[in-house]
Amino acid sequence: MDFSHSDRAATLLDEVRRFVRERIEPQESAVVAALAVAPWTVPPVVDELKREARAAGLWNLFLPGDEHGASLSNVDYAPLAEAMGGSGLAPEIFNCNAPDTGNAEVLVQYGSPQQRQDWLMPLLDGTIRSAFCMTEPDVASSDATNMAARAEVDGDEIVLNGRKWWSTGIGHPNCKFVIFMGLTDPEAHAYQRHSMVLVPLDTPGVKVERMLSTFGYFDEPYGHGEVSFTEVRLPLDAVIGGPGRGFEIAQGRLGPGRIHHCMRAIGLAERALELACRRGLSRTAFGKPLVNLGGNRERIAQARIAINQARLLVLYTAWLLDTKGIAGARSEVSQIKAVVPRMTQDIIDMAIQLHGGAGMSDDFPLARAFAGARSLRLADGPDEVHLGLVARQELRSYQEA
Repeated sequence: MDFSHSDRAATLLDEVRRFVRERIEPQESAVVAALAVAPWTVPPVVDELKREARAAGLWNLFLPGDEHGASLSNVDYAPLAEAMGGSGLAPEIFNCNAPDTGNAEVLVQYGSPQQRQDWLMPLLDGTIRSAFCMTEPDVASSDATNMAARAEVDGDEIVLNGRKWWSTGIGHPNCKFVIFMGLTDPEAHAYQRHSMVLVPLDTPGVKVERMLSTFGYFDEPYGHGEVSFTEVRLPLDAVIGGPGRGFEIAQGRLGPGRIHHCMRAIGLAERALELACRRGLSRTAFGKPLVNLGGNRERIAQARIAINQARLLVLYTAWLLDTKGIAGARSEVSQIKAVVPRMTQDIIDMAIQLHGGAGMSDDFPLARAFAGARSLRLADGPDEVHLGLVARQELRSYQEA
């Protein structure tokens, strides 16, 4: 296996790192301040930075195909996503922000030509945003077959009813459509009961009931909302890939989505470790630098080891996805999804401790980062589900023997 960067990826990595360092990070505080005053808006500097990034060719780097994306392998994209992940603002600037990336991949792989023209192209152009409506408040959504919201065929229409929540991106002022997963045929095989439907947000019967906070943060301007669907009627061609393919599409969407989350989370862990080291070297207590107190050197060393271990596992998983597809990397995708967010959470927690009270404030990005890392242990499947899959894969060879 080869984790080395291609020449093109190495060049892009240098450019992304420079853009993040020189153009994005200096604007982070101003964007946070602007959103505190007007939470569900897009500060003008964001659009300005997006125009600059696009002009520099740093745009839609997540898509592997030549037609729409940068034609990078997963191994090549991994360090780019890591470089973006250290900044809460950067993925949006490069048009590589979830859930839009996952929704774009769904439309590339399963969308009809009309769906791609109407929704994929504006999404890749950065003129609209989107949300993904899968999780439900009334069922254990860690089991995708539990989804109870309905997507029923009625002649030449599909009719949606139900309630979704933790619909990420629904609060963005440019959110124009959602992808909705609903139960179509309860008598079919468990993996063929559900459908994915493309729903324009202004369709009658769609209502954002409320925005949900995560540890006190609303993640504006994207947000996570609870959304109701009441007798929402759409043409049957709004179904993505045809009725009954919802579970298949969900699995295809979540594989790349999970590894992208983990790539970005490693960048977030690196940012937290950098902040911890700078704080520990610059502050003194009891006559010593903080790094020389209370086992902090060992904590910093363990953090470096943990990041490097996680990065290698993510790169191995990326290599498997490139060479064997999701079927050949299913266990590894679950491994990184269980390992990386927890590692990131632990390192951010250590950095908060070194910052003292300041670490819990918004003077530093650590508190917001902690909320994001902790919630990532539930997003795209909780730790327990992923560990269960890893164990099942591990035991299968022994059972078959």
